[in-house]
Amino acid sequence: MSHGTYLPVLDQNHLKTVSRAIKHDRPLEEVAAELEFSSVRDLLTATANALGIELVDLEKVEVDESLLQDFPIKLIHRFELFPLSRSANVMTVAVSNPFDVLSIDTVAAATRTMIVPVLASADQLRKLITSHLGVGAETVDGLVAQHAGDESELLKSLDGQDLENAELAQQASVVRLVNEILIEAIKVGASDIHVEARERGLKLRYRIDGVLQKQATAREMNQFRTAIVTRLKIMAKLNIAEKRVPQDGRIQVRAKGREVDIRVSMIPTLHGESVVMRVLDKNNLTFTLSGVGMCDDNYARFKRLIRLPHGIILVTGPTGSGKTTTLYSALAEIKTEENKIITTEDPIEYQLDGINQIQVNSKVGLTFSSSLRSILRHDPDIVLVGEIRDLETAENATQASLTGHLVFSTLHTNDAASAFMRLCDMGVEPFLVSSTVQGVMAQRLVRRVCQDCCEPDIRSRADTPEDFPWDQMVQRSRVFRQVGCPNCRGTGYKGRLGLFELLEANEEIRDLATRRVPSGQIVSAARRAGMTTLREDGWKKVLAGDTTVDEVLRVTTADESR
Repeated sequence: MSHGTYLPVLDQNHLKTVSRAIKHDRPLEEVAAELEFSSVRDLLTATANALGIELVDLEKVEVDESLLQDFPIKLIHRFELFPLSRSANVMTVAVSNPFDVLSIDTVAAATRTMIVPVLASADQLRKLITSHLGVGAETVDGLVAQHAGDESELLKSLDGQDLENAELAQQASVVRLVNEILIEAIKVGASDIHVEARERGLKLRYRIDGVLQKQATAREMNQFRTAIVTRLKIMAKLNIAEKRVPQDGRIQVRAKGREVDIRVSMIPTLHGESVVMRVLDKNNLTFTLSGVGMCDDNYARFKRLIRLPHGIILVTGPTGSGKTTTLYSALAEIKTEENKIITTEDPIEYQLDGINQIQVNSKVGLTFSSSLRSILRHDPDIVLVGEIRDLETAENATQASLTGHLVFSTLHTNDAASAFMRLCDMGVEPFLVSSTVQGVMAQRLVRRVCQDCCEPDIRSRADTPEDFPWDQMVQRSRVFRQVGCPNCRGTGYKGRLGLFELLEANEEIRDLATRRVPSGQIVSAARRAGMTTLREDGWKKVLAGDTTVDEVLRVTTADESR
């Protein structure tokens, strides 16, 4: 079938093929290819034309939310449909299976209205249902029906401290509800799941691209808060009877053929236990330096640094700024059969093939400093210390670099230059710091502007930060602002990339570090040697059309001296 503006008419045999595919959840991509359509959209258009109904794009349709007040919610889940609008006694309903006449008749009888079905893609329809009714709404609906009139008894029984109190948490409906919360987070690419205890129930939020976003949930879910938390404890192999102290655990799930690790942390709060889960999707990460977003100059300089025979290379930044990803990418870049790499981490977030990784366990005395001492007896060439937190670890790292090892680690500082002062403040001798630290990489993460909805940023020069490089703007239309669309969940951003500030130690910087001068002087020396600051790297990403002015302002501060 050839396609331009013309779409062929489907015959009865083709319609039967489409009907069977929808009924048995066969991917429509396969059907479109089989019937020689160029896209699923074209197939749906031809199907709608053959049936004499309209094909709608739910991302562009205004939904009359008042219809949900009287519409049977269970029918939405059972038949995968959604009411869009109503005029007098006629209701327009989006369906993903236009061949299911019984469902349309059932809705007409239940609502006592004439139903006009319109065809929508199944993916768009599921997104619409989740956004308006909340994650796990169908399961909650079943739970409410199952335990109607028994709310206070449920919550009271779960507050006990006997193992029998976990019975509700082990019921199939609660198990399915928790699974739906986890799978939805994985599907939307969340890095963290926050289940927070409130005076009246719970609040569910997902951290997506570094920013927390509230997740819609059914109101009735609140009465199963304790059951949800208990189920998560069981999955993470935690003590379900202990509610007074923080607990940490781990869940391993398999979602659509993907193995995902979930780190679980629980803390007691005023209104009950709150849970934060870190989602570690092994299949969604590849550790390559070329993929972290460094500009060509920083990439070339950092590749040179990580191939030095000895010394300390530090990566600095706040929690969640991508330090671990940068370090893992560096190790993956230099890993060969000729060198031995050992890491000591707390915790081990991802397992790296061909690298020996040690999990810190302070309860048995296995700290960063003690494990580092043992590591050096195993003849490593390269060592990664998860974080330099204290003087003992800093001194051991320094000694390791002096004895011919290349040491990677992280620090919590605001910029690259402050790393020298931070180590000195810990108690390391300034001359040791200056002679061992070869380079410091400071970094932040900014959100990528969504390419599906972004618009040119036409703000005036007066409304732009003073340090924005107007003279470097070759094409004004490449500077974008965020808008928001269904593909980016209305945020205007989709994905993230790094901002980097790479400081290479030279003779001038080593001399300044030995004399413990303020970090501002080290910054000036580094910039004279060619260092690009975080702010400057951010403006480069804005001019390249990758992020926005607002994002750079969110994560960086203006440089004091230019």
